Amino acid sequence: MRKIYLFCSGGMSTSLLAKRMQEVADAHKLPVEVDAFSSTQVDSLVETNAPDCILLGPQLRFMQDSIEERYGTRIPVGVIDAQDYGSLDGERVLKAAILLLQGKDKAR
Repeated sequence: MRKIYLFCSGGMSTSLLAKRMQEVADAHKLPVEVDAFSSTQVDSLVETNAPDCILLGPQLRFMQDSIEERYGTRIPVGVIDAQDYGSLDGERVLKAAILLLQGKDKAR
């Protein structure tokens, strides 16, 4: 089971997107767990839950470099496209996460 974690300022706005992503994954029988959290939980969740992919809400783009610095060698980090985020397009965001995961797998 691959864990895709979404982070935003409060965790609320990404909750709906994470739910839609999970619905798409379930419909396609993909072994994926998608969940959303507040940006204040990144470090603790990486240490305790070891996500396979980190996606940041567009409002957290400024955090990408520091998170990649800390975890980018073992966990791919991406920023959710603002249009996909605004339209809650779970399928497009899930595809982007899978592409990030595939890039990580190829680097091994």
